[in-house]
Amino acid sequence: MPTPDRFLVTGCGSGIGRHLADEIVRRGHRLLATDAAPEALERHAEAAAWPADRVRCEGLDVRDPAAWERLTALAEELWGGLDVVINVAGILQPAAVVDAGDDDVHRHFDVNVKGVVFGTRAAARSMIRQGFGHVVNVASLASLAPIPGIALYSASKYAVRAYSLAAAEELRPHGVAVTTICPDAVRTPMLDRQIAHPEAALTFSAPRFLTVEEVARVILGRVLRKRPLLVAIPRWRGWLARVADLFPSASKSLTPIFTRRGRRRQESLQRTGES
Repeated sequence: MPTPDRFLVTGCGSGIGRHLADEIVRRGHRLLATDAAPEALERHAEAAAWPADRVRCEGLDVRDPAAWERLTALAEELWGGLDVVINVAGILQPAAVVDAGDDDVHRHFDVNVKGVVFGTRAAARSMIRQGFGHVVNVASLASLAPIPGIALYSASKYAVRAYSLAAAEELRPHGVAVTTICPDAVRTPMLDRQIAHPEAALTFSAPRFLTVEEVARVILGRVLRKRPLLVAIPRWRGWLARVADLFPSASKSLTPIFTRRGRRRQESLQRTGES
């Protein structure tokens, strides 16, 4: 595969997606930056002085398969195709199982799962035609071990991991790689939204939060170079999550311990107003 230069990234309006976009632009690559809120994305692009000759900002509802086909066609028209598509866009709404609303159920699976499926499919169709490419799908450590309090998010990210691993096997013969990224809790607006929700306490049980810089460094470094199937960030937390998934009965004793730790962290963050 040629050195990656033509990128499409979703969720560029904030968090991991925004930092990835900034870093891709800083490195001199071409970028289709997308977000569900294109006005905010355009403002950021202007403030960050993204060069118009290399960067195109586009609104994208990842739930819309036709919009995905339009964007991959646009990339082919502009640059002859795409080297890398990074599916970052996602949502998380903490809720106890009995309290989750119908809209919460639909949104988690429409955005987190269908968005990745439609994005991967559209990218694969374009990349197969050119004979190479790389799709990077951002899941979560919650896709390796289910997290009480964010059951819908966990379930949706499990689906992302399963779909991505299966797609990787299908697409490999065509020269197209698929990598699943499973980061621990990252300091983003998504994390901030969970601070006031006691049911999301396990999210805050990690010794520290990752930064968007750390996640971007892994994706734009080791992942693009080696094209692995799955990467957990950090690795040791990934192994811990895998053990929890292999032995779910262990959660009976471990979950209360980590929940108490997470709630103390939440209470501290609420007092200080920091994350």
